[in-house]
Amino acid sequence: MSTRQRDRNPFAWLLAAGTVWLLVGASVLADAAETAWYPYGSAAFSELIADSYRAAGKGDSQEFRAWMRQAYRKAPKSLKRGCELDLEETLHAERQALRSISNPAKRAEAEVERAAWVHRLVKQLIPRFSLDRGYEFRNAVRYGERQCFLQSVLIAALLQDLGCRAGVVMVFRNSRGEESNNGHAVVLLRLPDQTAILVDASDREPLAHHQGLMARTGRYRYVLPEYGSHSDRITCYLAASNRHRIAADRVLPLDLSFLRSQFWYYRGERAAGGVISPHRTRAGLAASREALTRSVELCPDNPLAVYMLARTYLYQGNRTRARACATAASRLYAEYGWTPAGLRDLRRAVASRAVAPLSPNA
Repeated sequence: MSTRQRDRNPFAWLLAAGTVWLLVGASVLADAAETAWYPYGSAAFSELIADSYRAAGKGDSQEFRAWMRQAYRKAPKSLKRGCELDLEETLHAERQALRSISNPAKRAEAEVERAAWVHRLVKQLIPRFSLDRGYEFRNAVRYGERQCFLQSVLIAALLQDLGCRAGVVMVFRNSRGEESNNGHAVVLLRLPDQTAILVDASDREPLAHHQGLMARTGRYRYVLPEYGSHSDRITCYLAASNRHRIAADRVLPLDLSFLRSQFWYYRGERAAGGVISPHRTRAGLAASREALTRSVELCPDNPLAVYMLARTYLYQGNRTRARACATAASRLYAEYGWTPAGLRDLRRAVASRAVAPLSPNA
C-alpha cells in the first residue's frame, strides 16, 4: 500500500492485516514457535523490560533483573531449591537437571513441578496484585505489583530459561465458563509428552482449567481446551468456530509482537481519565489513543487493541475512525473464531450516535 493510499484511508491496513496466515504447515508452526521465544536472560526479554521503562520515561531497565536477584536472595529457603545460589545460577542448575531427563513422560512431570515452583516464586517476589499499575516491570520494582499479563510473561520467560516450551495465551472463557474480551492472561506450557497445562498466578493453585483461549495455530485462533479425565493436562483443543479437533502440540502461545502490543494496550486502557475511566477527560482519551495506536502498530492483528481504539475514537467524537476500527476488529474476531458481545454493542453505538463526544469543557 502506498503512502498516498494510506493517507487517504488510514485504517485500510487494518482491514488487510493477517491475510498471510491462510496456509499453516509444519514449517510455519516451527517458525511461529521461534517468534514466541524470550527466555529470562535473553535480549528479547530485555526489550520487553526496556519498553516498560521507556514508557515510564525514567529509570534504568537493568534495574528489574537486579531487583529480582536481590528479592530472590531474601526469599524463603523453601523457594531456593535446596541451595544458596543466586537466581541466575539456580535457573542454570534447573536447566541442566531438566536437560538430563530423556524420557518424555518423566520430563513432563519434572516440567510441571518446575512450573509450580516458578508460580510460587513470582507470587512471593511480587506479592501485590494491581490492575491499574501491575502491567509495568518498573512498578513491580517500585511497588511490588503485578497483574495477570505481566506475571504470565515473567513466568513464561523463567520457564523458557529452563528450556521449557512456555508462553502466554489470553483467556476469553474462564474456568467457570464466564466470558470476557480477552480479559485474562495465563501461561501455556507445552509438555514433552504432547500434552499441555495452564499456569495461572492469579490463583492460589498453579494449574488452571480455563475453558477458552486465544492462542496460535500458525495464525491467531480461539480454541477450547479439552482436559484429561480428573487431570490438569490438556490433551487436545477444539476450534471455537467449528469444534474441529486440534492436537495439543499444534496450539502455540502468542508471539512477541503480540506481547509488546498487549503491554501498550494496558497502557492505553489504564490511562488516567482514559477510555475505561468513569471520568474521561480530553487529556486522558488522548493518552489512551496514543498508547492504543502504538499497540495496533506493533500488532495490527491484536483484536482487543483495535476494538479499544474504536471505543476511544468514539468517545472523542471521531465516528469515521471509530467505524473503521470497529469494522477491522469485527473481521479479526470473526477470522479467529469468536466474537465478544461488546463488539456488537460497539458497532450499534457507532451507527446510532448513542455515545456523545466529550463536552468542550471536559
